[in-house]
Amino acid sequence: MEKTLMVLDKVNSPQDLKNLSAEEMIRLSEEIRELIMKKVNTTGGHLGPNLGIVEATIALHYVFNTPEDKIVFDVSHQCYPHKILTGRKEGFTDPDKYLKYTGYTAPEESEYDLFKVGHTSTSVSLAVGLAKARDLRGGRENVIALIGDGSLSGGEAFEGLDNAAVLGSNIIVVVNDNDMSIAENEGGLYANLKLLRNTNGQAECNFFKALGFDYHYVDNGNDVKSLISTFNRVKDSDHPVLVHIRTIKGKGYAPAETDKEHYHWIVPGELDKDYSPAVSQEESYESITTDYLLKKLKQDNSIIAISPATPGVSGFTKEFREKMGKNYTDVGIAEQHAVAFASGLAKNGAKPVLAIMSSFVQRAYDQLSQDLALNNNPATILVFWGGITGADATHLTKYDIPLISNIPNIVYLAPVNKEEYLAMLDWATEQKDYSVVIRVPMCQMVSTGEKDTTDYSILNKYQVVESGSEVAILGLGNFFWLGQKIKTLLKERLGISATLINPRYITGIDIDLMESLKSNHRLIVTLEDGVLEGGFGEKIASYFGDSDLKVLNFGARKEFTDRISLDELYNRYHLNPEQILADIKQNL
Repeated sequence: MEKTLMVLDKVNSPQDLKNLSAEEMIRLSEEIRELIMKKVNTTGGHLGPNLGIVEATIALHYVFNTPEDKIVFDVSHQCYPHKILTGRKEGFTDPDKYLKYTGYTAPEESEYDLFKVGHTSTSVSLAVGLAKARDLRGGRENVIALIGDGSLSGGEAFEGLDNAAVLGSNIIVVVNDNDMSIAENEGGLYANLKLLRNTNGQAECNFFKALGFDYHYVDNGNDVKSLISTFNRVKDSDHPVLVHIRTIKGKGYAPAETDKEHYHWIVPGELDKDYSPAVSQEESYESITTDYLLKKLKQDNSIIAISPATPGVSGFTKEFREKMGKNYTDVGIAEQHAVAFASGLAKNGAKPVLAIMSSFVQRAYDQLSQDLALNNNPATILVFWGGITGADATHLTKYDIPLISNIPNIVYLAPVNKEEYLAMLDWATEQKDYSVVIRVPMCQMVSTGEKDTTDYSILNKYQVVESGSEVAILGLGNFFWLGQKIKTLLKERLGISATLINPRYITGIDIDLMESLKSNHRLIVTLEDGVLEGGFGEKIASYFGDSDLKVLNFGARKEFTDRISLDELYNRYHLNPEQILADIKQNL
């Protein structure tokens, strides 16, 4: 039996699209969706965003002459169709090559990719830079920014649009409007998008026209013919143009069209099972966070939970959000505003708890420093997923310690178990003297069963878990348990009964304790689940710099890694217990 010829067999580059009929492009859309679903169900990855943008990607490459014409993808978590059409379809057709290409745009993979991008709201700014450089050198290529409606809530998106609108030359912004971010869109802008959708783009009140764009609307953004027609009209324009397309997130897979939030990103095997939104009964740091906030709300109406459009990271489920009611705010993809908003809340007597993913903390550095810490307002920030991971280069979560811990007035805490975490939460939300950040453990939850009665207002007092001599091990947060393993190995292999310390505080040094170690210790070992430069261990090493004690710091290097396994990274950074033991032995 002969193999059925796929339309995709004819397409090895965008140029091949120009030989296809409209009917073939419709079939191609279906084939691309099937490939995406099969691959993502095998490897995990972004499903909904990619399913919704298939036709628009085909139309863009059909109309424009890429890579001479340049397309900038916002976030780029919707670039799978683009990769399939630009010479990388083997990464979607051959299971042995599923992991060959990253899930985001990557210039080292293809000349069709302009930037490594994984954070949001950046495409228009990047595109304005490309367009201005083109104008300066007398070029004529089209520059297109593809940005989702969810990304419009980020401040940089407005800054980019504001400057693009007055560029005075060719720049084409395509707004992919599927009425969704990761969760529901939040913010006043979305009322105008809804009005524009409801009026087929004819409403007099038009945000984009107000900025100065030549505005075009495509009501069916999943119809390749309509898209091609509109893109042809705006191609080679000599002024800023905005094309607003209405699409369906999760298009072609009914469950993803219905529950857009859940199917935004899926784990391997997700499509093989019947999805039920049943709540897990197993305790986690996410579940005890939401349980704590709901319990707190019953006693104190001033408590308020905040998410910058990533509620799933912190376990802020739909049920939790509904129960919190007005005491929950999703500010949209706007980490800068989230921090300043929390500072304002704290200033006026509320008790804000902002939950944010480590990878996105850097987007709000200025607000952490100026709007929050400089004003010393008692907001509570929970940093989730902080640690060394095998993630994509755009989503590394190892930089939050040096980033946050070097800002004055912030107390950065690292609990190692459930009881410490809850005690820190209690202290942080009730005290009025500091801006407090808590690095929520990124590991299986540990419970001692005993209430933590530590007075965290006495800053920088470390916990000596076990006293010893010769070697002192400071195991910070996630790596406290690694410290326990090292202590056991030292006793078994070298006969050394080491001191084991739980620092708890990332932002300060327990000077009295450090001084006491000088009398009967020769080596200090610090362990931190993050980058070493500017981190916790370097503070300890600096303190002992003029003493006879040696200090060994263990953590990650300052480097962008890209989908490197945790085993390989631990080996590279000497974070395996046997490697650490060997390094200790050598330095004794």
